[in-house]
Amino acid sequence: MARKLTAEELRPTVDPASLGIRTTQDAQPVEGIIAQPRATAALQFGLDIRQPGFNVFVAGVAGTGRLTAVRSFLEERSKTEPRPDDWCYVHNFKDPYQPRALRLRAGQGREFAADMRLLIERIRQEIPRVFESDQYAARRDAIAQEFNRRREQLITRFGERAQQAGFLLQATEFGFVLLPMMGGQPLSDQAFLALPEPVRESIRQRREMLEAELKEVLKEIRRLEREAHEQLHQLDRTAVLQAVGGLFEDLIEKYQDNEGVVAYLKEVQEDIIQNWQVFRSPPQVPPVPMAPPGVPPGMPFAPALLPFRKYEVNVLVDNSETVGAPVVIEDNPTYQNLFGRIEREPQYGVLYTDQMMIHPGSLHRANGGYLVVPVEELLVNPFAWPSLKRALQTGLIDIEDLTEKIGFIAVKTLHPEPIPLNVKVVLIGTPLIYQLLYLLDEDFGELFKVKAEFDTLINRDESAHRLYTSFLCMLTNKENLKPLDASGVAKVIEYGSRLAEDQQRLSTRFGLIADVVREAHFQAERDGSQYITTDHVRKALDFKVYRSNLIEERVREMIARNVLLVDTEGEKVGQVNGLSVVMLGDYAFGRPSRITATISLGREGVVDIEREARLGGPIHTKGVLILSGYLAAKYAQDKPLSLAARLVFEQSYSMVEGDSASAAELFALLSAIAGVPLKQSIAVTGSVNQRGEIQAIGGVNEKVEGFFDVCRVKGLTGNQGVIIPEANVQHLVLRDDVVEAVRQGKFHIWAIRTVDEGIEILTGMPAGERGPDGKYPEGTLNYLVDKRLAEMARALQTFGREEREAPKKAEEAEKEAVPADQPPEPPAETG
Repeated sequence: MARKLTAEELRPTVDPASLGIRTTQDAQPVEGIIAQPRATAALQFGLDIRQPGFNVFVAGVAGTGRLTAVRSFLEERSKTEPRPDDWCYVHNFKDPYQPRALRLRAGQGREFAADMRLLIERIRQEIPRVFESDQYAARRDAIAQEFNRRREQLITRFGERAQQAGFLLQATEFGFVLLPMMGGQPLSDQAFLALPEPVRESIRQRREMLEAELKEVLKEIRRLEREAHEQLHQLDRTAVLQAVGGLFEDLIEKYQDNEGVVAYLKEVQEDIIQNWQVFRSPPQVPPVPMAPPGVPPGMPFAPALLPFRKYEVNVLVDNSETVGAPVVIEDNPTYQNLFGRIEREPQYGVLYTDQMMIHPGSLHRANGGYLVVPVEELLVNPFAWPSLKRALQTGLIDIEDLTEKIGFIAVKTLHPEPIPLNVKVVLIGTPLIYQLLYLLDEDFGELFKVKAEFDTLINRDESAHRLYTSFLCMLTNKENLKPLDASGVAKVIEYGSRLAEDQQRLSTRFGLIADVVREAHFQAERDGSQYITTDHVRKALDFKVYRSNLIEERVREMIARNVLLVDTEGEKVGQVNGLSVVMLGDYAFGRPSRITATISLGREGVVDIEREARLGGPIHTKGVLILSGYLAAKYAQDKPLSLAARLVFEQSYSMVEGDSASAAELFALLSAIAGVPLKQSIAVTGSVNQRGEIQAIGGVNEKVEGFFDVCRVKGLTGNQGVIIPEANVQHLVLRDDVVEAVRQGKFHIWAIRTVDEGIEILTGMPAGERGPDGKYPEGTLNYLVDKRLAEMARALQTFGREEREAPKKAEEAEKEAVPADQPPEPPAETG
């Protein structure tokens, strides 16, 4: 049975006295995640389980406080967890293009870097002191003197032998030469050629023998040089080792528990021993070349010109001041922000980089803790999502140069040693993105096995009222806003019901609630009020609507001026006011539209003009097709449905979607068939199934308010109203002015369960039920519909039979006009 709703059924109210507070200052602020027990349990589980792949996806719509709640939850949890280790990058002496990663206890990274700087400074002092000492000079001179003595000894002995053989050993700038002598004097070339041939031959043979001996002597001298050089080298190594050995021993002893650091220190020591020359005297810095155009002169020199740069330690992650496990919120998850970057500096036409130019990403900073990433931003950044998946699969943070990755420049660059990854990744996104990733990305389900879904609704009871009060207390304290009095809190709770679109629920979209409170604070400040009251909240809500409803006002104006045709008085056959919702970003409003139906003989059934014009969506098309099922089930059990009907939203120039107008379309169709007019003062919303049951729809508040506003513009008569599904009564949270109009009898809202209940309100005549004889009682609307459909079926049948028999009758008439045995007459002559 249809029923007219009372004003008390149209909006839930909150008695300020029932809240038990005078202002929000009397309440306790809420902590942690608010009103999300399911999400909290899932998040707790995902963080507790340590097996790989159990990362968390927090799903929820915007405004439910996902990020704030997750941050608060993680920060509180992380305080009791251990600090992760520090990570440093150092020069790799075996492969300079692959810097080594060193792991140290939390706080040791900064200390180790300082120790290395101090070590190099002391070595720069100690090595020159050793090489400038008298002891080192004496040992070096002794080695040189011994070499010279043995060299001179070899040369002298050979020179004596050469003299005995008639040759003079002479040193030149190109080496030693043997000159033949005669009479104690060297022979000139002319004198040598003047000698008899047997004498010259004898001299040549002796020279060849001596030259062979000279080669052996020179070979022995070179061996002595190598020996002396090795002795000097060993002397230098010993001197350097004596200078730095103790320094390294102290550091090795300090970090003896860290094998990686000990191995690195030994490599540094060996490199310094091999390259001690750079420490012997202050480095000679070449003069600054002329700066290129656009570059200021006097720029600092490149690290490549600093010989001690390779001994510096790059503290990539410093957890010395971290309390508990790190919690990193990466709002801009680009590849470089996640994985770090390798910088370069242009120097004299080339790009230079080293281990000190490696910068960490949020994965490095969150390693050993938690990383929170908004998934929408993650997916739109190139390389970010695939690289994050690979890092979680391999358990390594691999810093790749992005320019090399995309092939932007073809130069050799650094490939730092990957760092082991131990992090819980928490992605934050909408349920839709979660579903899409789960369906389209085969890796997603393996890497994010825990879903923590934030609900948008909570049950509306006293505990929910207290929760809202505690939230408002926390918000006003945190942001230094004016406190709300009890009436203001009650109004905010009522707004929570409006957001939920449910009399028995409250919204958990606390971001939207907080925005209203901030705007109400502004209104209270402007009024000079000490507290935020219900009037301030109402002003904030009204002004929020005013900022967004320009198009709504223009639509109402067009209806008032009859540019858009909507009747709110009188009766029309085959015409009804349907209701739709127009979405404008964060604002939605209801708009009445004229729906008309026409009928004719035919077998096409119900035709959706919106669909034929490609302006109807699939759900709307489904709703129209259901009408044919309803008509066939109710009226075509004893006759064929011989009907061609057209349904259309008049003056609709955009896409029509949804089935919430199917009940209104059916009413217009029944009116057109029966020839009974419908009241234009009543609008209809609701969907219908094939059994004639009226089903719930969305946006009921906007639709009712939209028709009320149009009626108010065109003039309230006291007969106007809206028919809604009975199932939507619980969703009514109407504006105060609509509720007041209903209370005063100026506007009405009816709730129906069936088509028959609605058609009785619209026509004022009974719908009628089929009797035992299968007939509807006379004087009912269903009787008229059934009668008209029967007449149309007979008419179509008769028309079809006459159409089929017409050719046969014409043929018979022709045969009767001309006998078969009589020849035709000749044609008449014309003068």
